[in-house]
Amino acid sequence: MKESTKKLLFFAGFTFAGILALQVPLTQLVGSSVNFTLFDTFAPIAGAFLGTAPGLLAVLLMQGFNFVTQGANFDDAGTLIRILPLVFAALYFSRKLPLNVFVPALAIIAFVAHPVGREVWYFSLFWTIPIICYFFQERWLLARALGATFMAHSVGGALWVWFVPIPAAVWASLIPIVIMERLLFAAGIAGTYLAVNNAFAFLNEKLQFSFKFPVTQKHALTVLREKPVQ
Repeated sequence: MKESTKKLLFFAGFTFAGILALQVPLTQLVGSSVNFTLFDTFAPIAGAFLGTAPGLLAVLLMQGFNFVTQGANFDDAGTLIRILPLVFAALYFSRKLPLNVFVPALAIIAFVAHPVGREVWYFSLFWTIPIICYFFQERWLLARALGATFMAHSVGGALWVWFVPIPAAVWASLIPIVIMERLLFAAGIAGTYLAVNNAFAFLNEKLQFSFKFPVTQKHALTVLREKPVQ
């Protein structure tokens, strides 16, 4: 089997796993009928295993398939707005890029440019987190995951304030919820990444396929790390 075919099959399998993750609801977005799902912790890691561009494409395909099959309500702005945030989360988590700083900075500007956003300008301070995490994302996995989930939050928040009417008081009341929610998502992203990374390391070791699943050795268990060639 050609290497390109193997990679295509891996891409398809990873995308299918993401579609399954979309079926597991976790919590609901305020002001919308849209749910957060297990997909929100799975999608950001796509670029880390598939590569940046294929990872972003996979996230779009996962959500697109779900919209078509589940009869998504396109009259609900929340449905459409949720497409972009996870794409940017996957971008952030895939590797260190200048966009990891530029996007949340732009989101802050967009948020405070809105009349409601100006009333609760301090809400946008959450989006300094991915900017700070940018400087540590290659060193600490949790910083990478935290930056990714707040990157998604920044894009979603900037769009939400312009397209979904929510009073300033509601934005302010969301602050403690955001703190708890995003910490959980960051832990979920990091945990999902470690689980998938080690599962791939295990498969590489036990099944001896000609195709090797992508594994980051420093995030694999010691017993699953590749042994140096003597």
